[in-house]
Amino acid sequence: MRVTDDQRRARLARRHLLATPGATPEEAAEAVVALHATDPATVHLSVAARTTEPTASETERALYDDRTLVRLLGMRRTMFVVPREVAPVVQAACADDIAAKQRTLLVKHLTENGHPESVPEAAGWLAEVEEATLEALLARGEALGQELAADVPGLRQRLRMAPGKPYEAIGNVTSRVLFLLAAQGRIVRGRPRGTWLSTQYRWSPMDAWLPCGLPRIDAGTARVALARRWLHAYGPAPIEDLRWWTGWTAAQTRKALAEIGPAEVDLEGGGTGLLLPGDLEPEPEPEPWVALLPALDPTPMGWAAREWYLGSPGPHRDALFDRSGNIGPTIWCDGRIAGGWAQRPDGEIAFRCLADVGAEATEKIGTAAARMGEWLGQIRVVPRFRTPLERQLSGSS
Repeated sequence: MRVTDDQRRARLARRHLLATPGATPEEAAEAVVALHATDPATVHLSVAARTTEPTASETERALYDDRTLVRLLGMRRTMFVVPREVAPVVQAACADDIAAKQRTLLVKHLTENGHPESVPEAAGWLAEVEEATLEALLARGEALGQELAADVPGLRQRLRMAPGKPYEAIGNVTSRVLFLLAAQGRIVRGRPRGTWLSTQYRWSPMDAWLPCGLPRIDAGTARVALARRWLHAYGPAPIEDLRWWTGWTAAQTRKALAEIGPAEVDLEGGGTGLLLPGDLEPEPEPEPWVALLPALDPTPMGWAAREWYLGSPGPHRDALFDRSGNIGPTIWCDGRIAGGWAQRPDGEIAFRCLADVGAEATEKIGTAAARMGEWLGQIRVVPRFRTPLERQLSGSS
């Protein structure tokens, strides 16, 4: 079976709720498996692009009141927001491995700083600090990092990193211990201090945050479940895309797929794509559509091979990505990236098409940009990772 790029773009449009928006933040997150949350603005803007009547308060309701969406560390050591039922899957499939590696690294850095000098002593010291931190958090109910550092002397332990290098730095271990506890699924980032753009999160014990805590499941079972979800939302795609998106090893990826037994199809651009068994029917072609997606949105970041929706060769990649591969705000037209957008200091949404999409689509993009400006109101969004086109449009360069 051969799957054309047009068919892939039709699946993207419908399954990611871009041509046919859903009603709730929960539906938006479910559609793309996980919402990127490295930049807190991305969560709200990604939901807004996929729901019919988006509001920031509705997304906050799902995140902090009903807690049907959970913010946690996941694939590729990246922060995501996922549906509550997906959280234990991501934890077992990805985060537990990350926690083990980060613990080993922190113990190494502690011994290099002579605190303590042996690995067993450092590991024991770290375990004590983790437990003391969790006890302090349980006593407070919720807390900022600096409040926990005031309660737990061990969190104020200093580390000198990259000694003798131009980027040498000295800091305490507070953020790294909290990161480690979060990677283990023992604590969770709750409501931030300030607006929904803030990155100063209050921490809470996971067992208190969710009704029954975070259920523990087998890692292999979790990887199969996560691969199924990804194939439904992002297939057909090469196995390399799944491995990149999850951050798994080649062996972990192959083992998860062996349990699923995906169907293999020929992709228009060459190579083999994978689909869930029984998911081979072509997706109906949607009506023409446009969408303004934020920086690091899960749709453009869902695949490692992006030519079928980005275009190659062309000016898109250099204009829309930073040097580390982070994508900026993008304009989508009928399943392709057509350009980029940015918010200016006065609140206006400026945009530029990098491809000729025609007068009708350009008018729709202008309408969507105006709607975005109205929705943001007095909020000013500056992506955490700036890209060349976003800088130009915002007036920053």
